[in-house]
Amino acid sequence: MKEKVVLAYSGGLDTTALIPWLKETFNYDVVCCCINCGQGNELDGLEERARLSGAAKLYIEDIVDEFCDEFIMPCVQAGAVYEHKYLLGTSMARPAIARRLVEIARKENAVAICHGATGKGNDQIRFELGITALAPDIKIIAPWRMTDVWTMQSRDDEIAFCKAHGINLPFDASHSYSRDRNLWHISHEGLELEDPSQAPNYDDMLVLSVTPQKAPDKVTDVTMTFEAGIPKTLNGKAMKVSEIITELNRLGGENGIGIIDIVENRVVGMKSRGVYETPGGTILMEAHDQLEELILDRDTLETKKKLGSQFAQIVYEGKWFTPLREAIQAFVESTQKYVTGEVKFKLYKGNIIKAGTTSPYSLYNESLASFTTGDMYDHHDASGFITLFGLPLRVRAMKLREVKSKEN
Repeated sequence: MKEKVVLAYSGGLDTTALIPWLKETFNYDVVCCCINCGQGNELDGLEERARLSGAAKLYIEDIVDEFCDEFIMPCVQAGAVYEHKYLLGTSMARPAIARRLVEIARKENAVAICHGATGKGNDQIRFELGITALAPDIKIIAPWRMTDVWTMQSRDDEIAFCKAHGINLPFDASHSYSRDRNLWHISHEGLELEDPSQAPNYDDMLVLSVTPQKAPDKVTDVTMTFEAGIPKTLNGKAMKVSEIITELNRLGGENGIGIIDIVENRVVGMKSRGVYETPGGTILMEAHDQLEELILDRDTLETKKKLGSQFAQIVYEGKWFTPLREAIQAFVESTQKYVTGEVKFKLYKGNIIKAGTTSPYSLYNESLASFTTGDMYDHHDASGFITLFGLPLRVRAMKLREVKSKEN
């Protein structure tokens, strides 16, 4: 009986070519595994394509809710944003995919897992750190780094390879954006984006969204409720997280929300440029932030922001299955106990405009915040506070003055 390899299979040209290549190079039976994180119609026709390409078996695993509940929401609650802009759409999905690949490999008694990530990108790190953390005994095959046996260097080479193996598939050699899609976002790389001096061709690029200029000249009102940091309703309707993100994607996309153009620092050391569409995710994170403004005290909020930035870097670098990620997430979860309430906002031409936030746990006290004097605040108390708060400044100024006087 042949040994088995589990192939992370998207149905695209790269992973289609990998099926006969793995059989030919290693004499493996190839078990294809497509992990559905919300790719939409990209899953159409996969079963026939895998069969025609010589796969022994195909799994199509739906992990959309698992992805939302166990990977997206911890990042939302942490306020995890990489380099101030990137909402981690691809980064969050890779550990979820790696975990399911390992589960299928165990089920099939496979000796190896193969992925099609290139040797220049972040995904090779994310996949392999995830697989190694969960299954250190399983071999990892990364063809794009195996230049002694993987000789294909272009789409033309891969198409020719497939045709030589009797696989005639609907791919051509025309160039297009390199995309990654899941329920949270769509990323775009390549073509004019490889030159930072060039503006993105949004008319040709965007999938989920329209640009703010093309968004309707009208306001879209949105109301959301949260319980313990988790979204529960959208415009009065109870929904699970995946359904809320789906509807927010529609609303946000129509209104030009969440389109970013960023030059980011990859883990491997180079800078890369990408355009990300994250309409629903941008809205969800903004709504969550608005609620936290009312509820978290100053010190907790400040600490959480620092750890949120660190959490983002951990996720970006593929270190999901680590004690540090677990520890920071535990802290974040402790801050979410009272993040409950209602958030209202208006969507308009790329903008999310506050329209009122309420919570039974709000720390905002109108009597304290008002310019009128309330019972809880005596203006005279500020004098002593300022004296003590400024004491280090006073001592330093006196010392400098003393030194200067001696010099003169």
